Amino acid sequence: MKLQQLRYIWEVAHHDLNVSATAQSLYTSQPGISKQIRLLEDELGVEVFARSGKHLTRVTPAGEYIIQTAGEILRKVESIKQIAQEFSNEKKGNLSIATTHTQARYALPKVIDRFIKRYPDVTLHMHQGSPTQIAEMAADGTVDFAIATEGLEMYGDLIMMPCYRWNRCVIVPKGHPLAALPKLTLEALAEHPIVTYVFGFTGRSKLDEAFSRRGLSPKVVFTAADADVIKTYVRLGLGVGIVAHMAVDEHDDDLVTLDASELFESSVTKIGFRRGTFLRGFMSDFIESFAPHLTREVQARAVQCRNKLELDELFANVELPVY
Repeated sequence: MKLQQLRYIWEVAHHDLNVSATAQSLYTSQPGISKQIRLLEDELGVEVFARSGKHLTRVTPAGEYIIQTAGEILRKVESIKQIAQEFSNEKKGNLSIATTHTQARYALPKVIDRFIKRYPDVTLHMHQGSPTQIAEMAADGTVDFAIATEGLEMYGDLIMMPCYRWNRCVIVPKGHPLAALPKLTLEALAEHPIVTYVFGFTGRSKLDEAFSRRGLSPKVVFTAADADVIKTYVRLGLGVGIVAHMAVDEHDDDLVTLDASELFESSVTKIGFRRGTFLRGFMSDFIESFAPHLTREVQARAVQCRNKLELDELFANVELPVY
């Protein structure tokens, strides 16, 4: 059994069983991958993949367990490499982050700017996706860190640490009736068509819960994962927008921003990484730069937590910054 063979079955499983696409991503040949997978199956005495002719059709029940274990082994190998890199050159390496558009566009630029200036020899990779995709990328080792508001709880292998709280605001064109109200209410908001985040993105569940508790059924006419897209359609008069407050800046002076912090419960953005990850020095520095209360000492304590309950207890009395 070779590490190369484990890499091949892992990659094939994560390329929708497309051996050709896997070969392209690994810069190798399709026949070579197929041969190594067959050799591994012959050695193990079981099929990892079911086939129809020359095509892979599904992962077998035995293959599910084998691929899962292969992933764990490959992550351990990566940790060994990171340990070696830390001691050979502590300021050189790679850092991969998966996050949403809102975090990438509004929360991370200053952090990344400082990080790149401090670690010019670290190559930074950013992946954007839905909260579920982000959590999956962190859980399977595609990225080092996941930064999101929702979706991370679904993966028990992730160590999740709270970074900050954020509130929502309502954005409307100038002259809109809501802008003239002495106080914004959910009832008044529900009378207008709403433009907001896709369900599962950027704390959308908090918005739905608030209306539901009051027995209201808001008319959501348009959803998007991107706050800038939402603002565009508000400007077109499609509806009133509900976005993260951090997503409104000086370029939005043609819109009226209405505070909605009393209408919706605040949300918490977290940073997560898979258990067993060796945090290189620059990785720990990135976390602390993004969330100053997450010092190296706190990170070390979080790593020692055995489950979500212990993590929640660790951060129960932490006063998070609010944006």
